[in-house]
Amino acid sequence: MFEGLDIGIQTAFTPFNVLMVMTGCFAGTFVGMLPGLGPATAVALMVPVTYSLDPAAALILMAGVYYGAAFGGSTSSILINAPGDSSSAVTTFDGYPLARQGRAGKALAIAAWASFSGGMLSAGALLFAAPLLSIVALSFQSPDYFVLMLMGLTAVSALSGPGQVLRSYAMAILGMMLATIGTDGISGVPRLTFGQLELIDGLSFLLIAMATYALAEVLLVVLQNKAPPENAVHTTHLRDLVLERNEIREIAPAIGRHSLLGFFIGVLPGAGATLASFLSYAVEKKFAGAGARPPFGHGNLRGVAAPESANNAASTGAFVPLLTLGIPGSGTTAIMLGALIAHGLQPGPRLYVDHPEVFWSVIVSMFLGNLMLLVINLPMTPWLARLLRVPQPVLMPVVMMFCLLGVYLVSFDAMDILVMIIIAVAAVALRWLQFPLAPLLLGFVLGGYLEDNLQRTLILYDGGWQFLWERPASLVMAVATLVFVGWSLLRRNQATGL
Repeated sequence: MFEGLDIGIQTAFTPFNVLMVMTGCFAGTFVGMLPGLGPATAVALMVPVTYSLDPAAALILMAGVYYGAAFGGSTSSILINAPGDSSSAVTTFDGYPLARQGRAGKALAIAAWASFSGGMLSAGALLFAAPLLSIVALSFQSPDYFVLMLMGLTAVSALSGPGQVLRSYAMAILGMMLATIGTDGISGVPRLTFGQLELIDGLSFLLIAMATYALAEVLLVVLQNKAPPENAVHTTHLRDLVLERNEIREIAPAIGRHSLLGFFIGVLPGAGATLASFLSYAVEKKFAGAGARPPFGHGNLRGVAAPESANNAASTGAFVPLLTLGIPGSGTTAIMLGALIAHGLQPGPRLYVDHPEVFWSVIVSMFLGNLMLLVINLPMTPWLARLLRVPQPVLMPVVMMFCLLGVYLVSFDAMDILVMIIIAVAAVALRWLQFPLAPLLLGFVLGGYLEDNLQRTLILYDGGWQFLWERPASLVMAVATLVFVGWSLLRRNQATGL
């Protein structure tokens, strides 16, 4: 581990990679502050930039954007009661009441310190947990990878709420169907191209990500025609950001508890930072009991510290299944997975062995990135808050421009823009029908890799399926998959509707 850590330090602390950390953190903070634009959108917009970088710098940049967006999402939640992303929605419960009481600076400071502590503690846990999981590297073969990807696809139902299980599976299958468009990687036979040469190479991952997240969000804002929320009075000064000793004693245990809780929830594929923040708030409310003063929901400091430490810890925890198993822990890490595959890398058990500079540098960069985020969010908060006044008629066209240019500059094919618009319109319709889009993206990312490994496995075993019980790793994961599917169906039966 120490040898790998040394490689990571040497890679992460090169001047260019330090610049990538700084750029990612600042961009993520800015996007996280803007209501409606979450980390998935921010990372999707950064994907075109990463194509000109080496894999280590690309992942460092995207990781900085990811936890930077989670870090900055609390600003709009506290100041204008409009969460920057879903994981910071819980922060509005007590953060906005604090702002209405004239303690916006205090709430922002607590959110910044809680996010910093959660990110640093979870990065330390990642440092030790990731290498332990990577010991399976030498034993993994195509059959194991197939079952592993299958398990990841079934776990995607965790992204849905009760009663949404079948819809999640349907969207994952739709994503896998989209992944089959183009030329088969094993046989070389074109499929579902309808005679269009532009579809011979299949659909671009960037196209799917931009269409389902960024462009669909723009279309929803335009169609809903909602006026932006009125800005609350949020004049803050540096002296307002200082925490008193009794306040530190009050929030420190909550930060420690929920940093660990958030990290372990983030490790679970499909759980995500949103679940971590809601669960941490509920747990901390139980810890406080009925005697909490002020009550939760009325400006309790622990009500801000708990979800903020949990959602940042979960963002870091999501890198454990991504880096060590090749399974995205969230929709945002699914975008990173697709981007790394485009760079010719397959995150998973072999990444630790074959590309240690990528594996370790992103872990090391998290310590540096969280420190930078604290520097950005504490002294610059009074000025960054003014960026929330950017009107939507200005913001939305800029996002649309990034979408169109980002896709076109990758392929220089106008057909991609047309396909992206069609998928974006379909994504808006699916969201109105309450179909989750994250499973679609995960299915698209994992579908091609699952198919390739299944074909290799069937060739290796002469078309038989005995690998499911002959290989211990495949057997364990197959049983886990069946258990998870059964549990998901049980959830469906207990809920109303699909």
